[in-house]
Amino acid sequence: MLIAAIGTSPSAIEWILPELLRHPHVMKKLQKELEQVVGLERMVKESDLENLNYLDMVVKEGLRLHVIAPLAPHEAMEDCVFNSFHIQKGSRIMINCYAVHRDPNIWPEPEKFLLERFVGSSIDIHGRNFQLLPFGSGRRGCPAMQLAIVLVDLIVAQLVHCFDWELPNGMQPCDLDVEEHFGLATSRENPLMAILTYRLNNA
Repeated sequence: MLIAAIGTSPSAIEWILPELLRHPHVMKKLQKELEQVVGLERMVKESDLENLNYLDMVVKEGLRLHVIAPLAPHEAMEDCVFNSFHIQKGSRIMINCYAVHRDPNIWPEPEKFLLERFVGSSIDIHGRNFQLLPFGSGRRGCPAMQLAIVLVDLIVAQLVHCFDWELPNGMQPCDLDVEEHFGLATSRENPLMAILTYRLNNA
């Protein structure tokens, strides 16, 4: 469980931070929420996470747009028919989570990083809503899901709260690449380079 959470969580964080850099207004709004909930005198604690609603939307959208485990393997437990396809008992089925997360019939403008899609929405990332499956679903879902969610939320919150971020060498947000290195886990093709400046008052 620890290996599953620790192995994929850095990849998720490595995707969410570039999206924040590509959308400075989202970064500023997240920092504002963190200032209001946590203040500038201390770092974010795990107990703060339940009060960080904007952070929750940032992480959801980051995991939707950049699903870390794009394929979820399952096995048919009995003969069944799905969309007129007959599936035999014992058949191996691969759920293409990447395609689900970018289906325009489910997600309007799926290629865009839009937090507004989660405003007033009850969709969560625990596998109960089949349009959002970053950790799979059901008994075959990721066993380290809860640990991974806390890790990603807490580390993203601390990095955004503790530091101001800017791109090096005069790079503009629109120039930051989001090229994917495709594999069993989807990681960035190129490492993220950024300049960080400490922003809390407890230095």
